[in-house]
Amino acid sequence: MSTPEFKCGFVTVVGRPNVGKSTLTNALVGAKISIVSRKAQTTRHRIHSVLTRENEQFVFVDTPGFQTRHGGLMNRMMNRVVTQSLTDVDVVLHVVEAGKWNAGDEQLIPLLPKDAHVILVINKVDLIKNKADLLPYIAQVSAQFDYAAVIPISAERGVQLDTLLDEIARFLPVNEPMFDEDTLTDRSMRFIASEILREKVFRLVGDELPYGCAVMIEQWDENESGARIAACILVEREGHRPILLGANGTHMKRIATEARQDIQNLLEKPVYLDVYVKVRKGWTERESTLRELGHE
Repeated sequence: MSTPEFKCGFVTVVGRPNVGKSTLTNALVGAKISIVSRKAQTTRHRIHSVLTRENEQFVFVDTPGFQTRHGGLMNRMMNRVVTQSLTDVDVVLHVVEAGKWNAGDEQLIPLLPKDAHVILVINKVDLIKNKADLLPYIAQVSAQFDYAAVIPISAERGVQLDTLLDEIARFLPVNEPMFDEDTLTDRSMRFIASEILREKVFRLVGDELPYGCAVMIEQWDENESGARIAACILVEREGHRPILLGANGTHMKRIATEARQDIQNLLEKPVYLDVYVKVRKGWTERESTLRELGHE
């Protein structure tokens, strides 16, 4: 009996903000590569996450939510990442939220490639009490584009994820693997550490702080016994500094502690993390700063 040919390809995950793209990518890979929070535009970069099975390798491309409500240079650069990620791709997962459809979903339709297999992924089906209500919704959305398949899932609860992977695998081209089988991402640990710290900021003070904040790793000294990391949280206004610090520095202590614990788990060694705040006015409109932060 002949061995099945190995298949490998790029799978771009797109959708409007807050439909659960990063949660889905992490759930499919089985590891926390992309950060998640309730705040829109948590994902700002194109991140490759890798899952290798016996006869397939999936290279997932997690993208920022396509932004239609806000302008500005940073948002334009993030939207460009989305459009670029839809070229030269094998499979596209168009993620929508069950029962919801708005202008953000609508404006993505013209960007979906006609020469790739596009799967409609209906996320958060666990929040729909009467599953019969999904049928007219599926019919409504399916009429918008010629999808190769429609898969209802819950990324949070792991519902139908194996079914989704099997459907994606049908469309992957025959190819040699691009990454070693134990690779989870093409991003450096330094990048992931900065993302972990930004996630803590969004989760702990996200409702009070405008999303104009970023994280820069300014020092990374690592050896077998541990790592010493200095990180800067960049904000646009002096008034943002006390929000981040909190009363008697309580916010900052919690942000740094939770980030250090996650980074320590990632590196599997002790970590010393020093975090401070730097004000740089107008950085979200400064291309040199945005490129320094890794925006494409």
